[in-house]
Amino acid sequence: MTLVLASTSEIRRRLLATAGIAVQVIAPTIDEAAVRHGLAPDLPAARVAETLAEAKAQAVSASRPDDHVIGADQILVLDNAIYAKPGDLAEARRHLASLRGRTHTLVTAAVVLRDGRMLTTITESADLTMRHFSDAFLDRYLAAVGPDVTRSVGGYRLEELGAQLFDRIEGDYFTILGLPLLPLLSFLRAERLIPS
Repeated sequence: MTLVLASTSEIRRRLLATAGIAVQVIAPTIDEAAVRHGLAPDLPAARVAETLAEAKAQAVSASRPDDHVIGADQILVLDNAIYAKPGDLAEARRHLASLRGRTHTLVTAAVVLRDGRMLTTITESADLTMRHFSDAFLDRYLAAVGPDVTRSVGGYRLEELGAQLFDRIEGDYFTILGLPLLPLLSFLRAERLIPS
């Protein structure tokens, strides 16, 4: 049997590979912005993340009905506002400036489907507190990271230079990176999809 990761995220693929989980990676063909627009504006962040994760998995499961398909998504929440990935460096700068000195929440959801049928939904969250960094530091950070900053919802990668933006994190490291890995592995073992 085959495990398929419905994602364009290199970090999610790497997390699974490092944990010894062989997956085929297939990019889902969905318009995330359109899916978001179709959701009720007062939908809780966890449901937004779950809906996007499921949409990604469904898009791939349609062509791979015999396989177990993993979809995942991550939402950043600050003061009940949901942030999307920044479109460019200027937007990333605005996002990071608004997060500076404050605590935000990352909500990460993963789903597993087979033949379009939902087998599990796993949702975890973590709270991250950014330090009070200077505008000069922010400019140096963005210059060092470059356009890659637009590939993550917060405009940072905690596993890299982005660690310097933070004072404190509370929550699971893998959840922060974009995949609730430990509960996902537990599910895969329980379903005998990976060795136990």
